[in-house]
Amino acid sequence: MLKRWFIVLSCLIAAPLPALHADALDDVLQRRQLIWGGDQEGGGPFIFPRADDANRVTGFEVDLMQLLCGSFLRPRFQQGQWDTLPELLHRGDVDVVVNGYELTPDRLQKMIATIPYYIYELQLLARQDRADLKSLDDLKPKNGRKPKVGVLNGSAAVKYLEDNLAERVEIVGYDGNTQAMQKTVDGELDATLQDLPIAVFYLRQEKRYPELRFVGSPVGRGYYVMYLRPGDERLRDALNDGLKTLIDSGDLRELYERYGIWNDTQRELGKTGLASEVVADATARGGWQIVQDNVGILLQSAGVTVILSVVSMPLAIALGLFVALGRLYGPAPVRWVLMGYVEVLRGTPLLLQLLAIYFVLPAIGIRIPAFYAAILGLAINYSAYEAEIYRAGLMAIPIGQMEAALALGMSKATALRRIIVPQAMRLVIPPVTNDFIALFKDTSVCSVITVVELTKRYSILANSTGAFVELAAATAILYLLMSYPLSLLARRLERNTPQVAM
Repeated sequence: MLKRWFIVLSCLIAAPLPALHADALDDVLQRRQLIWGGDQEGGGPFIFPRADDANRVTGFEVDLMQLLCGSFLRPRFQQGQWDTLPELLHRGDVDVVVNGYELTPDRLQKMIATIPYYIYELQLLARQDRADLKSLDDLKPKNGRKPKVGVLNGSAAVKYLEDNLAERVEIVGYDGNTQAMQKTVDGELDATLQDLPIAVFYLRQEKRYPELRFVGSPVGRGYYVMYLRPGDERLRDALNDGLKTLIDSGDLRELYERYGIWNDTQRELGKTGLASEVVADATARGGWQIVQDNVGILLQSAGVTVILSVVSMPLAIALGLFVALGRLYGPAPVRWVLMGYVEVLRGTPLLLQLLAIYFVLPAIGIRIPAFYAAILGLAINYSAYEAEIYRAGLMAIPIGQMEAALALGMSKATALRRIIVPQAMRLVIPPVTNDFIALFKDTSVCSVITVVELTKRYSILANSTGAFVELAAATAILYLLMSYPLSLLARRLERNTPQVAM
């Protein structure tokens, strides 16, 4: 058996260096380092932080890359969000993408792939108490409600459900596999469709979700491959030679058995013609053709962005005005509490606040649907900034206005409602309008709690089709069409806003 460190070196000897330019294999060998991209957030058994050192990663793909590189090369893991790993590849930040990426015809239009290193299937998981679910066929609408099935965004599970059960189930996408499983445990999802290695790892090996069980037989067979940039065929061939050596030697089987993911299906690895049916379907589609095919769903996602914005901003304005009035005119305890409210919200990221609302609150019995959690998170976050804008506007009104109102016999509350606040409102319209524009763009953060707005839709489509540039251009145009009229309105309001005489 060949020594492991000869796996890549043998390819170098077999494939002479080109005379005119260096390619990825030359760069890898020169620096003696192979940079591979993955997402540890996806968890086991692929890539996940080590229990004894969270700065280091482990998992079967981590060990696989170490086996491929041996002692001759040093594998270096590069963290990236799972659905944007192809973008890191095309940028040149990584040499190869290795993270349970399925072999699909759309991806083969923009990237090249190695031979399969794992043959996966999809497994449905549901709560132990869902005795009514015995297979995928039992997922049917009841009383006008579609069952909710959680999946990893951009994964093969999404395509399987879209192709086979789109009319019967509501597909809920997550950025992590464990999020979908936890939401199934919480009862917010009826089931989750996971890659079989993930289901085996978490339910049988780690025993992390004892509330869940396997439902029916696995479905939707497919292949995990490593993706590279077009033109890096020599590096791909080197990796293929390494994978074949690991398969023939039994080292790959030993690795998979260690993680509990070996099954009889893996005996087909390395066979000639494996996955040829997927490669044959990889007919080229132009990037703009992909945009044209998906313009309807892009517009639908843009509509989600608009709804999130126009609903959450008025709530933020109303809450911000209440906070500003409390800070200026409330009793001391109220002022201190509201000051803390503003500082906490301005001092923590919107992303963290959304995660707390959607994933942490259920632990204390408060469950808010994703769409309403997004509206609530945006409204609360922006209310802190609106509060400061309104506080500045209220402080800009001369104190004589309040004194004159009180002298006429008005109460403080009446003076605020009829004299002070209306004048302050006119002053703060321009900055509030600018905040509205900013909120349009911040809706993209809501994708972390499964709300598929415009930016997330771009990410999903770009990941599955590879049309990064064209889809990005179309997405940018849609954002401009939504925000530019507000920009014009803001400039007009700035010109027409009267100055308050001091």
